[in-house]
Amino acid sequence: MDSLFLDGPFPASLPRVDALETWTRSEHTADVRGRPTTHPVWRKGTGPGVVVVHEMPGLTTGVIAFAEELVAAGHTVLLPHLFGPVARPFSNLDVARTMPRVCVSREFTKLATGVTTPVAGWLRSLARELHAELGGPGVGALGMCFTGGFALAMMVDESTVAPVLCQPSAPFVGLPGRAADLNLSPADADVVRRRAEAGCEILGIRYASDPLVGSRFDSLTDLVGDAFIRVELEGRGHSTVTEQRSQRAVDAVLDFFGERLHAD
Repeated sequence: MDSLFLDGPFPASLPRVDALETWTRSEHTADVRGRPTTHPVWRKGTGPGVVVVHEMPGLTTGVIAFAEELVAAGHTVLLPHLFGPVARPFSNLDVARTMPRVCVSREFTKLATGVTTPVAGWLRSLARELHAELGGPGVGALGMCFTGGFALAMMVDESTVAPVLCQPSAPFVGLPGRAADLNLSPADADVVRRRAEAGCEILGIRYASDPLVGSRFDSLTDLVGDAFIRVELEGRGHSTVTEQRSQRAVDAVLDFFGERLHAD
């Protein structure tokens, strides 16, 4: 299966783009709903591994710039590309063009409650492969906006030891019951609860007045108690580490990964 590009399927050779010029491109294939699925992955850095899952509308220059901060802090960073444009600045036009393709894709859940997004299995596979290569206690995972909850779903696999949820916004708020949903099946929620009880903490970051997050932070507190570390920023921004970047948010992520990913 090809990635969800705005301008058609992923080409055999991607033209070089400046924002990713120093990154190495590869591909990862794993099962999604019983079908082998391949997505491009960009890699850079040394040190403990972190998987950064981009927000809507795609792998923007803002996401790449944040990933560069993680590289500079001493991490091996993977940037899987799941949908939308590559290495373009954020634009509302790109959001409008990407959303219809995401909404018809079988890889993602958009409205359903009490289910785990299907692409979570692919992301867990990517994290396992990275952990097997690098060793150490495990890898970090960070999702944002539409993919915010994906890092929580990755925590179901023990290779992910430092999940970060930036402004989780799926399933989409607007219909009853969705604002509190964690984009997890009951079985996966039980695994998250058990791992939290065993000491795996979860970092969540949002702008306090962001309506897209709904009441998911309260749901996480109900699920795992003090294992959920809440960082709530003042204001009505949305993208905490990219378009409305907060230094407090970035520092919280760097500290969280630094404390949990380095071997004892």
